[in-house]
Amino acid sequence: MTKKTEKKKSKKTNEKLELSKIIEKLFKLLGIDTSFEIREDKKQEALMVDIQADDGAGLIIGNRGRNLNSIQTITGIMLWNITGDWKRVILDVGNWREKEETRLKELASKTAERVKETGESQPIYNLSPAQRRIIHLSLSEEGDVKTESVGEGDERYVVVALK
Repeated sequence: MTKKTEKKKSKKTNEKLELSKIIEKLFKLLGIDTSFEIREDKKQEALMVDIQADDGAGLIIGNRGRNLNSIQTITGIMLWNITGDWKRVILDVGNWREKEETRLKELASKTAERVKETGESQPIYNLSPAQRRIIHLSLSEEGDVKTESVGEGDERYVVVALK
């Protein structure tokens, strides 16, 4: 193993170790009993943290994932402050992110079908930027419909319309 490879492997191990310490401390301060597993996702260039929290899962996720996203942001910033390098951190509890993505894809599909049946544009409100992105990507392959984000700030929403 070359020195460069050793250094790179050591850095990744250090990131995981530091992230593990951060998560343990954070959830201890929150008073939530959790266990977790950290793995590297090369495709997303991120450290994935799968959290198991039987009684506290709902509290960690929060309304529409807001708590989970906030904890994820804080965790990423704390890791950056310790290591000096930015590494994307993605937290998940009970496969919530996968279930949410499936729900959003189904919403997009149903909305596209409604647009095709009625010929009228359909808005989808109350979505975060990440949720809007999932809607756009899931309908990007549809030949008959198009999507567009409309509005500013918290009032931004997606419109699904015929091409």
